[in-house]
Amino acid sequence: MKLTRRIFLGAASAAALFPVRSFAATRIDFGDVAITSVSDGHLSLPPAFALSGLSPEEIADLSARHNLPADLHKPPCNLTLLRQGERLVLFDAGAGPDFMGSAGKISASLEAIGVSPEEITDLVITHAHPDHIWGLLDDFDEPVFPNAALAMGAREFAYWTDPGTAATIGAERESFAAGAMRRLKPFADSIRLLQDGEELMPGVSARLTAGHTPGHMSYEIATPEGRLWVIGDAIGNGHISLERPEFESSSDQDPPLGARTRSALLKALAASGDAVIGYHLPGSGLGRIRAEGAAFRFEEI
Repeated sequence: MKLTRRIFLGAASAAALFPVRSFAATRIDFGDVAITSVSDGHLSLPPAFALSGLSPEEIADLSARHNLPADLHKPPCNLTLLRQGERLVLFDAGAGPDFMGSAGKISASLEAIGVSPEEITDLVITHAHPDHIWGLLDDFDEPVFPNAALAMGAREFAYWTDPGTAATIGAERESFAAGAMRRLKPFADSIRLLQDGEELMPGVSARLTAGHTPGHMSYEIATPEGRLWVIGDAIGNGHISLERPEFESSSDQDPPLGARTRSALLKALAASGDAVIGYHLPGSGLGRIRAEGAAFRFEEI
């Protein structure tokens, strides 16, 4: 395993586009498989989004220990790029231009590592929340990655393309449903729909990690030199999700199932020592999960 620690943007670009994270990518090599965490910028969220249900004292303690700002949390958005032979696979499409001004920066990050959107051969989706799929289409509703074959979990696709979802998802997520429908429908005739355990390509398998969304998928990348998991939002952050994995987060659409999935995934990753890229885990999101008693911590590589 070989790590290229940081690939930086130019100074001017970094200041304008990545006020929290000044690098475009972090790369790790497993033999002939290169895996890169590529930045789409960051989100800007009120603390209550992730910490709803905690007492003021618990929030204050957690914020102090993890240096979380009191007014606005800015979790990173870490996409994953896999290169093997002629395949160039991007996991998730980013937020695009319409969701949040601090995100949607994937094109700049790809440019910084010498990759154009036209070079992406495969686009693989973990789940259909805005910061993961609103980057599928540009301002003119044209595909941002025109040559990429699209794949995602069958259960996830069915949920977000069901006209009844908007009426049942809750008022706070109605825009998520409308946005997902708009961006997935153009691909309905060409998308590959994956089942739990299905092999996407040699060495890359889909693993159902439902709870954050009904059909959330993680992806196991197995090579002779080691394994890495693209876990999307199955582990949603680097603080409460690891310290109290049983905590039922309001950011999950099914909080009890999300907590069970998260707990099981954390235990498995800590036991295996496999590398992970978490979409909103700290820094590049590239690292390992370590057990600390009943809790866990994320150790960035």
